[in-house]
Amino acid sequence: MGRLFGTDGIRGIANEGLTPELAFDLGRAVAHVLTSDYENPVITIGKDTRISGDMLEAALAAGICSRGVDVYLLGVIPTPAIAYLTKHLKAHAGAVISASHNPVEDNGIKFFNQDGFKLSDEVEDQITSFLDVRKNEIPRPIGRGVGRIIQLDKGKKIYITRLSNIFKDSMKGLKIVIDSANGAASDITPKLFKSLGAKVISIADEPNGLNINDDCGSTHMEHLRDNVIQHKADIGIAHDGDADRMLAVDELGRIVDGDQIMAICAKFLKDKKELVGGKLVGTVMSNLGLNKFCEAHDIEFIAANVGDRYVLEEMQKSGAVLGGEQSGHVIFSKYNTTGDGPLTALMLIKAMKNNGKKLSELADTMKIYPQVLKNIKVKDKEASMNKVEFLEGIKIAEKELGDKGRILVRPSGTESLIRIMAEGENLEDIEIIVKKISELLVK
Repeated sequence: MGRLFGTDGIRGIANEGLTPELAFDLGRAVAHVLTSDYENPVITIGKDTRISGDMLEAALAAGICSRGVDVYLLGVIPTPAIAYLTKHLKAHAGAVISASHNPVEDNGIKFFNQDGFKLSDEVEDQITSFLDVRKNEIPRPIGRGVGRIIQLDKGKKIYITRLSNIFKDSMKGLKIVIDSANGAASDITPKLFKSLGAKVISIADEPNGLNINDDCGSTHMEHLRDNVIQHKADIGIAHDGDADRMLAVDELGRIVDGDQIMAICAKFLKDKKELVGGKLVGTVMSNLGLNKFCEAHDIEFIAANVGDRYVLEEMQKSGAVLGGEQSGHVIFSKYNTTGDGPLTALMLIKAMKNNGKKLSELADTMKIYPQVLKNIKVKDKEASMNKVEFLEGIKIAEKELGDKGRILVRPSGTESLIRIMAEGENLEDIEIIVKKISELLVK
């Protein structure tokens, strides 16, 4: 069996590539690898609002129980809540059934260890080995040895209380539009912000199993922008399907991306002397403007590989307490072990309140350099990345740009895509460059 796990767990079309049979086998393998050393082990499971979530949850839970491990079913709940609750409830692992920002036909399964951290490549490879050559080595207990499924309804309340205690302030006087992507945070972020005193206009908060990420959320922010302008709101907040990311819209209707959010929060933490080591971890995809912002404010910028698990690894290595991605995965390691959309929204609003400034003023402190990103669908990512003409075209483009910009070409970790990004001072120049490279790949 080839490498099954991508940068964020396992993804596929539900009931086709990601089948209930695979979910069952995964449950057995994960339970065996992560809990064999413990007495009375338990694994938490959460999911987003996709129609296929129930099917995969049932299969995954059955697989875990067949290995003699209990399951806490936490229902529809954000990914960061599972990361936090796995440790809080003293479980031995956690699982999330979600395909994040992907369309409804997709789904995925990702795992956390008992401390709420995503699994290392080595552990994922070990799990994969028990799906294949070592499958028959996994015990099948009988009688009292079989695991139980326990419905746990208090998870959301614990998570909301945790976030409220972190904020420790009032949002009275703020008007906020929240787009929950018809996903896992639909009844969490609006409820939390109302409880903190904000006037909330909530959109895309009526999941029906089919409308997750459908023309809404952090990948489709037009409706959020329109609502912010219409209601004259102070800020708009957008999540993705599992709410591990968050993007914003300022009071002028402009999108504030993850790089800008990190810049604002890094400066806020630095002013409060809470930016440990004066470091910020971004990725190789972070806008050049974030590097320049860090230089101007005496903050050390560290570039990690794309994927919040790699950002977290670099944060742990360097001792940084803040890191994230342009897409809105932002990690505040003092409070959680993964990207946390509701938490990021709270920290951004804390920065606004602390500075006494509008979001547009704070966002403008970071200059954004023109950046063009194109995703090309391919059948074989590895073969596409190794095409001679394609590689030669990239080298030629890099010479054209010189020191006025950069080019980054990489395969997606979760989809059958090659991502082509160019960044520089002149938008027209980089658009032409991305077009030329894309044409080579398509050809």
